Amino acid sequence: MAGRLNGILGFIAHYKYLIVVVIGVLIVGLIDENSFLKRVQLELRISDLKREINRYTEQYEADSRQLDELKRHPKAIERIARERYFMKADDEDIYVLSDDEQPIETNNETTE
Repeated sequence: MAGRLNGILGFIAHYKYLIVVVIGVLIVGLIDENSFLKRVQLELRISDLKREINRYTEQYEADSRQLDELKRHPKAIERIARERYFMKADDEDIYVLSDDEQPIETNNETTE
């Protein structure tokens, strides 16, 4: 038992600086509040948020252009109502054409 303890203490004494450096790197790299792992996670989050900001900025600009068009041209309101909400004037009909093919059900049963 004493020989084993002396071996462990000798190992620690011989590699004390290496052990301290490894423990320090583990604390700073993985455990600490400002660790490299958290830093990478926060950088990824920041890049996601920047992409989201750009997307919302583009959407805002498109909506602002459309709002300006609606303010300048009253006929634009009518056009948007027709395109998006399928509204119509009293004297016209609306036909919605679809490329989707509906399967035709056939009854292949024979009665005897």
